[in-house]
Amino acid sequence: MKNKAKAFIRLVEIMDRLREECPWDKKQTIDSLRYLTIEEMYELSDAILDKNMDEIKKELGDLMLHIVFYSRIASEKKHFDITDVLDSISDKLIHRHPHIYGDVVANDVKQVKENWEKLKLKEGKKSVLEGVPKSLPAIVKAYRIQEKVRGIGFDWQNKNQVWDKFQEEIEEFQREEKKNDSEKMEEEFGDVLFSLVNYSRFVNINPEDALEKTNKKFIRRFQFMEQKIKEDGLDLSKLSFEQMNTFWDMAKIACLK
Repeated sequence: MKNKAKAFIRLVEIMDRLREECPWDKKQTIDSLRYLTIEEMYELSDAILDKNMDEIKKELGDLMLHIVFYSRIASEKKHFDITDVLDSISDKLIHRHPHIYGDVVANDVKQVKENWEKLKLKEGKKSVLEGVPKSLPAIVKAYRIQEKVRGIGFDWQNKNQVWDKFQEEIEEFQREEKKNDSEKMEEEFGDVLFSLVNYSRFVNINPEDALEKTNKKFIRRFQFMEQKIKEDGLDLSKLSFEQMNTFWDMAKIACLK
């Protein structure tokens, strides 16, 4: 524990010095750091998907720096400091885990989540969905919305019901497609995606992770295809779809994952 505390204090002290002496660090504000923090989050996400533990460690360090940086800037304006940040999250964790720090019983993950959402409503939240960030990517947001409402019991009973709903939404989309009503088609297509994300929860698949892995797989295969076409002295832009598909089949064999 002493080594952990020493390492954290070292980072705080480095940040303090940079803020006082480095021209770039002195210039930063909470607003200017925002987009950099978002970039760091995506870099961490990439490292996690790649299962690259060394990169995960580095990206976590970058995020830790940002937390200390924000806290330092806020302390200069007497809003809060890093101690307030740490105390705040510690107090919240203790309050929201009464099954650990109190006498509430929670024997499984479902009960823990239900208790968590009920506690947040008691804390003054006007809606269960208040905690879902507006700027989340749409698929992540859909997943979080569904998790939130499930926490207070608003959910299907089994995956078959969800799959039926998915099929129903597809049929509704197809009806609007036949009418060629672009506005209604978009609305119904959104419902199709939302219901498919819902189904992913019932089969324990994170849809964002699943789609990103498919994106990465497609990129690997397509770039392999491009390379093979180039090696054969051909021009990708001049090939027919059928010709490209032949190379694509080769890529699928060469890049199984």
